[in-house]
Formats: sequence, C-alpha cells, structure tokens
Amino acid sequence: MTDEQLTQLSTHVGQLLSARGATVTTAESCTGGWIAKVLTDIAGSSAWFHRGFVTYSNDAKQQMVGVSARSLAEHGAVSESVVREMAQGALREAAADFALAVSGIAGPDGGSQEKPVGTVWFGFACASGEVLAERRCFSGDREEVRRQATAWALLALRDRFLKN
Repeated sequence: MTDEQLTQLSTHVGQLLSARGATVTTAESCTGGWIAKVLTDIAGSSAWFHRGFVTYSNDAKQQMVGVSARSLAEHGAVSESVVREMAQGALREAAADFALAVSGIAGPDGGSQEKPVGTVWFGFACASGEVLAERRCFSGDREEVRRQATAWALLALRDRFLKN
C-alpha cells in the first residue's frame, strides 16, 4: 500500500470514528508508531485519536499497557495473549472506545520456525468488552512487513468494527 493509499485509509477510518463520536488508541511494537503516525497525519485527528503507545520492549509492554510478565514468559511478545493484553491495556489507559495492538517480527532477524520473519499478531479491544486477536504472515523486507502490518491493522479496524 502506498503512502497515498495509507492516507486515504486513515482519512476514512477517521471519518467513521467521527461519525460515531468514537475514539481510538494504539499499542504498537513492530510497527514502531507507524499506525499512530498515519492516523495523526489527518488534520483534525485529535478529535478521535487519543494516544499511541510504542511498546517496543517487553518492559514497555508491561509498564505502559499492563502486559503480564507471565504472558511474555509463557508465550513471547509475538503472541495472541500478549496482543490481547496490549489492546485491553491501551484501551484502559487511554479511555478510548477502540484499541488496536500490533506485535510481530519484521526482520531481517529474530524469526524462528514457529514464528518466522513476517509473523504479526494483531489485537483489537472495544469499550463494549469485545476483544479479538488475529495472526497474519507478511512477506518482504522489514519496511514492507511494517507497511503491510500498518495497512492491515487499519483495514481490520475499519471493516470489523467501524462499518455497519
């Protein structure tokens, strides 16, 4: 997805949030704040974007959004349980209506047979109590994996939570 397409997608997500009078927050690891960046590139985004947490390290995940040490030890940072906790913690800390969380292996190193480079977990939490997580595998270099993860997170937020 090009920069222009990401801008169009972010604009649309913002419009959908505005129409609902809703807010969003992010907790990002492998995307390093890229999702928050493309959302806040949109003029007026302060009306619907609360804050972004860049929780790149395990300590940051624990301190900023309350991920448990046990989940990190048992499942690793790139896991369903961790992104669920990241999303729920970001939602709580930001007092937002929606939260999205991302943790993955962008490469070029860090992959394993179980979690190859390109593996990304996404977590979504809503003020209504709904929490979802989904795993995706992307290909390409570090930049391409991060870009694809950013785009997929916004598409999933739009399609699963904001379109009715």
